[in-house]
Formats: sequence, C-alpha cells, structure tokens
Amino acid sequence: MKTNVLITSISKKVPLLKVVKQAVSRVTSEAIIIGADSHMSCIGSYFVDQFWHMPRLDELNITELIAYCERYNIGMIVPTRDGELLYFAKHRISLAERGIHVMISDEQAVTACLDKLRFFEELHTYQYPVIQTTLSIDTISATRYVVKERHGAGSHNIGLNLNKEEAINQANKLSIPVFQPFIEGKEFSVDMYIDRDRTMKGVIVRQRELIVQGESQISTTVQHPMIEGVCMRVAQTLQLYGHIIFQVIEDKRGSIHIIECNPRFGGASTLSIAAGLDSFFWCYLEARGEELAAYPFCRSETEKRLVRHTNDWIIDV
Repeated sequence: MKTNVLITSISKKVPLLKVVKQAVSRVTSEAIIIGADSHMSCIGSYFVDQFWHMPRLDELNITELIAYCERYNIGMIVPTRDGELLYFAKHRISLAERGIHVMISDEQAVTACLDKLRFFEELHTYQYPVIQTTLSIDTISATRYVVKERHGAGSHNIGLNLNKEEAINQANKLSIPVFQPFIEGKEFSVDMYIDRDRTMKGVIVRQRELIVQGESQISTTVQHPMIEGVCMRVAQTLQLYGHIIFQVIEDKRGSIHIIECNPRFGGASTLSIAAGLDSFFWCYLEARGEELAAYPFCRSETEKRLVRHTNDWIIDV
C-alpha cells in the first residue's frame, strides 16, 4: 500500500502542511509528507519531510508524475493552487488506476467552479441564490460594482465597490473580466468535506472578520443553518468531492448570496479543522480504501477564532 502524501504548490502554506502531517500521523507513523513547488527556495520546503523541486505543470506529463509517485510510494496528492486544479482533475482517474488518490473533484465540477460566469449560469438554472455575474456591466442594475477575472478563484486583480466608470477602467486591465453587483453585508466562508460517495461528511461556517488580500486574517466559526443548507445543496448539485470552500455574503436584509466556490483547501480552513472538520484525516483514510462510517464528524461544542500572524522559526545551520 502506498503510504506517503504529496502536497503540491506548497509555497509558504505552513499551517496546511502542519495539519496534513497531524492527520496522517493519526493513521500511521510510517508515512512521510512530500512537499512540491516550482520554486526551489520556497518557505514550505522547511516544513516537510522531503521536498520536490517540481517542474511546471505544462512541462510535466502524467507519465512522469505517476513515475515520481511510484518511486516515492505516494498514495495521496493534495493540490493547493487554483492554477493546478484542472490538471489534477483531468488526470484523476489515470492516477487512481495506479493507486494514487487525489483530493480533487472531477473535471466538469472543477471547471464549473473556476469559471465564474458558468458557475453563475449553472446555479441560476437551479434557482440557487448566486450573485449575478455577466460579461456586460450594462445588464446589471446597480450603482456599485465588483470586477474580477472570469477564470480562477481568489482575489487577484479584483476591483471592489467601484462606480461604473471605475469598474470599466478596471475591466480593461483584466484578461476576461466579469461584472457583479457590489453587495454590502457579512462575509462568510463555508468549509465542507464530501466523501467519495458524494455524501456530505461535515460542514463549518466561519465569519470573515478581517480580510487582507482576499484571505481571512481573523475568522470565527458560527452556527448558520441557512448558509450550511444552501451550500450543501449546491455542492451535491455540482457533484463536488473533497474539501470545498464557498464564499457567501449575507446582506442587511438577511438574504444569502453565493459568491464563488473554491474546490480546494483554503488559507484559513485550518480553523474548520480545529472545529472538527477532519478533511485530511478522512481523505487519507479514503486513499487507503477505508470507509468513513466509523469516523463521524464531531463539531466542536465551542466556537473558535483564528488569528493569522507572522511567526519566526530559527534553526541551526
């Protein structure tokens, strides 16, 4: 049985590396965590058992990836960057046939999440409360706007709370811009794990209280059954798998607006791990062929808050 874990695009995602290592160690003491990145000197390389200076994905064919995984006894892969999700979704079955399990949804589901226009159109068809997304600003009835890239997730080059002229100017800086109405309200992230049978294993809602460059720096878990229910139904409609994050706004009237879905682990998702969403433990068990019925979701009885901060680590050289 392949026991080791490969985490790609580790960059400086130290909290993620730590929770994966903790989860795997609860199953076996024999597994090692292999971190990969195209940058040789990335910070994450100091926090893994073994580092792979991985080629760019456009230079790495699936045969070479499988060969590396078999050489180093890798049975589970955790992609962490938006730009690599489609690569792993496309090759998910080929990897599985060689005993390599990837925490990724299928290609159709990932494509629906990464294409914001398609995401809106598909969810709108099912009458979910998804934020209006369009290629033309003139089709939106609003006075303030959001402008972002059509493809990918995250906040790269996003324009927030812009008037129409500012929105059009911002759009000219983007490759394929889409427009959304700007909605004021409380921002939430919804972490969930969906098992290989496409059954919801657990869900945690956390309120984003301080956001810097699109990531929560201060975030607190909350009980919000309405948001949980809506996001669970959307995830099952899209047939997602693994750890998934929804971004949601609750406006001043209490209405819910689904902003986007990221089919991967997020920067502040470690808070949900601490609150009982055991995503990497469950995924590692599934990679070993185990059923999850004996490993229930046990939500923390108390709410928890995450405060992200810079931390120094000094080592002997």
